[in-house]
Amino acid sequence: YVRPKTGHFLPAISTMASSYRNTRPAGHNTNQWSTSSYHKNDGTVPTLQRAIPDLLRTVTMSYPANRSTMSTRYTPDDWFKSNQGNYRQSEASRHSAERLRRDTMRLIQDKEQLTRRMQENTSKDIGERLNDIAFWRSELSHEVDNVAGETVALAEVKRRLERALAETERPLQVSQECMYHRDKRMAIDLVHDDVEKDLIKQEVEVIKSCQTRMKQHLERATAQLRLNRAAQHELERDLSDKVTAQRIDDRCHHLRNTSDGIGFFRGIERLDPPESWSKFTDNNVLRSQGQRAASRKLRDEIEALLNGTSSEMWSQFNNVNVSFTSRVAQTADARNSLQAHLTKQTQQEIFQTEMLIESLKKALRDKDNPLKVAQTRLEERTRRPNVELCRDNPHHLVEEVREIEDTIRKLQERLLDAEGSLQSLLRTKVTLEHDLSIKVNSLFLDQEKCMSIRKTFPSVPRLT
Repeated sequence: YVRPKTGHFLPAISTMASSYRNTRPAGHNTNQWSTSSYHKNDGTVPTLQRAIPDLLRTVTMSYPANRSTMSTRYTPDDWFKSNQGNYRQSEASRHSAERLRRDTMRLIQDKEQLTRRMQENTSKDIGERLNDIAFWRSELSHEVDNVAGETVALAEVKRRLERALAETERPLQVSQECMYHRDKRMAIDLVHDDVEKDLIKQEVEVIKSCQTRMKQHLERATAQLRLNRAAQHELERDLSDKVTAQRIDDRCHHLRNTSDGIGFFRGIERLDPPESWSKFTDNNVLRSQGQRAASRKLRDEIEALLNGTSSEMWSQFNNVNVSFTSRVAQTADARNSLQAHLTKQTQQEIFQTEMLIESLKKALRDKDNPLKVAQTRLEERTRRPNVELCRDNPHHLVEEVREIEDTIRKLQERLLDAEGSLQSLLRTKVTLEHDLSIKVNSLFLDQEKCMSIRKTFPSVPRLT
């Protein structure tokens, strides 16, 4: 039997009980020795005995007669060594606990000072940040007001330019209307006269050139307004962010360890925001200032454009009015000659062609019944039985049907030709009437309508 190496445990109860012998008389008590009886007589209560369950206390333990089990017990030297080991372990544990307590208290004090110092530094940094935010808020507010004022001024100039562009539409419409009606002249009447030259090469081109420049500047003004509003939007958004950040930092600046609303937010320290803060706001301000400078320059260009285009259009308008008077007499003579030609020839020929068409339609209607009779006879004769269904003399009905169909085809062709001729005459009539209406309209346009409308050409103040 090998003795256990450790000295921290007492021998097993069963081993100790087996080494005792029953020395009581035979008639004293028939119960065997129990552990509780042994320790009661001895006067000592071991620790393990107090931990034994009640069930084991009541169990009787026989004392073996074999003394060889005494060899399983520990020696007194083992017992003293076990006690000394426990004492040394207790001393070491106590010294280690004292050292840990001293180090921990010193660590707590150091970390408390470090935490308080870092919290003070953070509060100081937040206070400085609040001052920076207040400064940039002031800069942003000032720039927002400036760019808003510039946007209003540019929008007003843009409205003036739009009104001036709208004022040019009426003179251009009058000129284009004159050109449009004069372009309706046909054949020899379509003359490239002095009026057309003045309208196309001078007045219309001048007005369109002015309109093109105005539209270009309108597009530039629209784009510049968009840029101004975009810059203002960026400033306002930055300003709104500054207000929100100031409110948040102000609340953070007043937070204390005893404040309400503080809590744990695990992982928030891993957030890595960008550092270019003041540069972003400075770029917004510089961008807004650049847009304001471009807007002022564009307003000056629009003012100069309004003055220049109004003078050009007014000067050319006066030059064109002289060209309208020389063409009225020639147009009146051509109108009278055209009216006589239309009445004497075209209308009479149209009447005769319409009568021919009616005759052809009647002839076609007259061929319907003969064709029906011939086809009915052929259909009936197909019912003859057996050999009676032969090609006899009456079978020439086939030729009759073909002849009538050929006659109908030729009459239909002539009808189509007559209708085509009528359409040609009608188109000629329409052309002559249209040409006549163009002459009348040209006289009305040149003599009454155009000259009366051109007297209401916008003045220079209205254009500018």
